[in-house]
Amino acid sequence: MKTVLVVDDHPQIRRLIQVNLAKLQLRVVTAEDGEEGMAAARAERPDVILLDVIMPKKNGFEVLHELKSDPELKKIPVIMLTVKVQSEDISQGLREGAEYYLPKPFHPNELCALVERVLEDG
Repeated sequence: MKTVLVVDDHPQIRRLIQVNLAKLQLRVVTAEDGEEGMAAARAERPDVILLDVIMPKKNGFEVLHELKSDPELKKIPVIMLTVKVQSEDISQGLREGAEYYLPKPFHPNELCALVERVLEDG
């Protein structure tokens, strides 16, 4: 079973994602901040990571940079999922190595389709 790591500080968002991805027969692991997200990435080796930008302790850009700098984690595809949708934010995320940048609020069907596509490509 494929594993998706959801790193987001909002419990409602984590739950919404978890419920929808479970319909795709995916195992969903969650983390509520950047530090927890990095620990979960190392422990779980997920097949894809959904990563918020605005979080306590370590923001999503810092987590993304750390992930892509780690030889054992850098190949894990990352989808940024955030309200930070200014051009410079999107450019930064893509330059740091995110595969996709999905703005919040998102439609669960779009998120599921994107996750399926990333898993098929990986």
